Amino acid sequence: MAIGFVLITTKPGSESDVRKALDDIKYVTDRWMLFGEYDLIARVQAEDEFVLTRCIVEEIRVIDGIDDTKTLIGAEL
Repeated sequence: MAIGFVLITTKPGSESDVRKALDDIKYVTDRWMLFGEYDLIARVQAEDEFVLTRCIVEEIRVIDGIDDTKTLIGAEL
């Protein structure tokens, strides 16, 4: 199991639209609005890191209204 968190900065006024778009992505298991440097954080969970990174690159980062992302991927030690 692979888990990642995507910190998202949106274009001004796009927070709600991006949040709704995240709800339609299969591997996004939760998302929260933030106050501060980032506007949203999304928890992404997939069966392996390949599927996880593919979801982030091909489904999340291309959402209209996203200005920037920073991804944190968990590691099992």
